[in-house]
Amino acid sequence: MLGLLIFATIGDLLLAVLLIAVSGFILGSQEGMSGDPSAVALWVAGVAACLAMPIIGFVLRAKSRPGIGALVAATPVLGGLLVTFWPFHPY
Repeated sequence: MLGLLIFATIGDLLLAVLLIAVSGFILGSQEGMSGDPSAVALWVAGVAACLAMPIIGFVLRAKSRPGIGALVAATPVLGGLLVTFWPFHPY
């Protein structure tokens, strides 16, 4: 389970880097903080989740719950995959 937890942590950190790197293009404010406040708040919550979930996963591993810790740490990556590949058609 430690290997899965480490891979989930690496995935979470890479996802956080990706969210930070493309935030200006998605929110439409490359030069400053002029994006929609609700979108910015949701974006910051996503980045915070990507950074907090691996910490919670390692805490759960320390409390003898390695399976649940690995699942918690992998939640942002699994959520990102779900959003990316969800079959939706707006028309």
